[in-house]
Amino acid sequence: CTCHVLTWTCPLARSAVHVTCTTLSLCAGSPNKMNFGEEALGGLAAGIVGTVLGFPLDLVKTRMQTGAAVSGGMIGTASHIVRTEGFRSLYKGIAPPLVSLSIVNTLSFTSYSYFRGLYTHGQNGWDYRNALAGMAGAPLFGLITTPENFIKTQMQMDNVHSIHAKRFKGSLHCASVLVKEHGFSVLYTGHVVNTIREGAFVGCYFYIYEGFREIFLKTFGNASFAVPLAGGLAGASSWLFSFPLDCIRAGVQGRDLAEPAKRGAIQVLSELLKTKGVLGLYAGVAPSIARAFLVSGSRFSAYEGALYLARGGRDSISSGRVDEAVELDRLSRRSTH
Repeated sequence: CTCHVLTWTCPLARSAVHVTCTTLSLCAGSPNKMNFGEEALGGLAAGIVGTVLGFPLDLVKTRMQTGAAVSGGMIGTASHIVRTEGFRSLYKGIAPPLVSLSIVNTLSFTSYSYFRGLYTHGQNGWDYRNALAGMAGAPLFGLITTPENFIKTQMQMDNVHSIHAKRFKGSLHCASVLVKEHGFSVLYTGHVVNTIREGAFVGCYFYIYEGFREIFLKTFGNASFAVPLAGGLAGASSWLFSFPLDCIRAGVQGRDLAEPAKRGAIQVLSELLKTKGVLGLYAGVAPSIARAFLVSGSRFSAYEGALYLARGGRDSISSGRVDEAVELDRLSRRSTH
């Protein structure tokens, strides 16, 4: 990170109290100096933009993961949904992820900056400590994304489970009906596997982003190209890495709750391996990789774009810290005269 160091001799040093020379270091990556409002703004922008752009591909992925897709792969499944269910079906169930992912991205980008500066001290480039900083927030993310993923998956499978008519009118109706029928704990179906998936994904996500970002900035010297490309590669790689866990999660959360038999993560994994083999863990991977590249590229662009408007760039010192630095410099000059 970029650090601005000012040395200021405290006027009190001339008194009877002995005070040594004080050095103030202002660092954009230092958590006690970071501006949480600016980081949160960047994360919020990333969450909204990414969710709106990527949701239709997420629907296609869910249908392919749960075996409810028609033949023809990603394109065939998408065209079949539009033809038989209408274009609006591509955004069915978007409300929960739009809310939760906006919150999660706000938290994830902010917590990543915080833990990276305070605990792991990760550097720009290929540094495993960036992965640790990203993974630190996974338990919190899981508490938010498990209900969101459950409701979203149930909504996306509604047209498949309900042969004659759609059962749920919307996300809130879906949540209220399922809670009434099965209790509040139903919202946390698949919580363990989802939280593990979050940790695997977000750790890989920030590690790869920082690595490619540094390479592309040095190679091309253009952030408008480096940021979305590094973000896209980070998202695609992270989804490929964590996809088997997401496939298991979809199987656990997407089952028809009207069926008496419950399926846990181990059972879903066993059934997938028995019926489809190892490749079954990657069912629906094509739309996920395409979606991840598009969404993550736009997310990091929105994040860094917001920080550019707020303070001139991600690694730049915030305006408030600059004002403080200028004031301390003024006091330093006065104390030397």
